[in-house]
Amino acid sequence: MSDEGVVEQPSKELMGLATYLYSPGKSGLRAREGVLNGRRVQYFKGKSALNALTKSEEGKAPRVPSREEAIEWVQELLDFQLVVRCDRNAGDSRQLSVNPMQNFEEDAYYAWLYEGSQLMVILGGIGVVAVVLAGVMFPLWPSVLRNGTWYLSMLALGLLGLLFATAIVRLIIYLITMVTAPQGLWIFPNLFEDVGFFESFVPLYAWEVPKDTRPAPGSAISTAEPAATTTLAEKKTE
Repeated sequence: MSDEGVVEQPSKELMGLATYLYSPGKSGLRAREGVLNGRRVQYFKGKSALNALTKSEEGKAPRVPSREEAIEWVQELLDFQLVVRCDRNAGDSRQLSVNPMQNFEEDAYYAWLYEGSQLMVILGGIGVVAVVLAGVMFPLWPSVLRNGTWYLSMLALGLLGLLFATAIVRLIIYLITMVTAPQGLWIFPNLFEDVGFFESFVPLYAWEVPKDTRPAPGSAISTAEPAATTTLAEKKTE
């Protein structure tokens, strides 16, 4: 590692470590969202960063062998202004302010100034330009591609219309069963749930469970006592 204030540009090792911490899928460092000087930022706790750098998973060696060395790395992130130490406002934890002491402490909070790798941003920009050019040049496409695009668009509109029709039909059936039956019947109850595509259509139908019938916390003890009493009474009668 480099000495503080000597190297003007961060090293490749430091940038790699910043990219590792910035990606929660790799490091497991879950950042929170806040506002710093009117700008939306992601911030994390110093202790969480140390844990992410020194943890070992699936037999792999940790990113940094010791917490002392991890502290030095995070301090370098501060020195090169890849992160900045900040304080949370007492009234609103989302509102952050820069701490004048830019040193590392495990219980302090740090906001990202580093925005991650710009490769995906560049590729996304190229993709947008390519799509716009392809749309502008649509009249010059071969007839086979134009016909194929038309059929695909009609298929997409048909699927979208089918989804809306299904949503309307399931709502009508639910309202009817709410009047004619004690509980409402949902067709495709997982249709709008946060599940996979195939799981959205399983099961085919389900009755709605009233909230009042769900056991409250601690009610298992009160319901178990009458059952035990009944069992004792039956034994006495035998």
